[in-house]
Amino acid sequence: MLKLENITQSFEGREVLRGISFSAEKGEIVSILGPSGCGKTTLLNIVLGLVRPTGGRLVYDGEDLTRVPMERRGFNIVFQDYALFPNLNAYENIVYGLRNVKNRTTDAEVKDLVKLLGLEEHLQKKIDELSGGQKQRVALARTLVMKPRLLLLDEPLSALDGLIKESIKARIKTIARQFQLTTLIVTHDPEEALTLSDKVLIINEGRIAQYATPMEIVSAPANDFVEHFILSQLTIKRDNIYKLFEGSGR
Repeated sequence: MLKLENITQSFEGREVLRGISFSAEKGEIVSILGPSGCGKTTLLNIVLGLVRPTGGRLVYDGEDLTRVPMERRGFNIVFQDYALFPNLNAYENIVYGLRNVKNRTTDAEVKDLVKLLGLEEHLQKKIDELSGGQKQRVALARTLVMKPRLLLLDEPLSALDGLIKESIKARIKTIARQFQLTTLIVTHDPEEALTLSDKVLIINEGRIAQYATPMEIVSAPANDFVEHFILSQLTIKRDNIYKLFEGSGR
């Protein structure tokens, strides 16, 4: 469904991305993982259409979108800070984008999505009355009612912890499976990427360090960087590392 071919990006003569090539199938969750400054957010912006790559191609469903503007791609993003409207309640935020798009999503579909995300009791609340997890679910709902062809998430769990984080992870997985929605997630957290994704794209200094399933990365890291970056940030010992995949379906 999504294919990037030899994507490069330079800003003021500084090369940020160097020959990035990978593909993601329909309904797959792919995490883009790496340290700060590695180029992962730039890559997400290229896919979204906010940034045009210096070189390479971006193809979706057989169509070359490299020079197609963002508003014509049909991709949608949930930003790290949620970008919700504070003067509107949760429901008004969710349906805001439908005002200028007729027949995109029915009232019944909105209701089903609200139920899927567990937001029924929060619809009349103002944004400042919601918890971090509730804001994240409202932001997801607002994006999903627009029926995106591709879902992009920028650090969706960074402000969450504990049971709330696990709940949002479960909902993201359910959404990807139920709607067969290809999903790209930018994260700096290896444990988050390994337990949430079908595949993980690890970037180091603008290059792909490894692109593989979580199990492949854990069992056979491609190089010293991958092994150190992954293992140094996990909260469990290496002997118990495979517990990351219990109940995750990975």
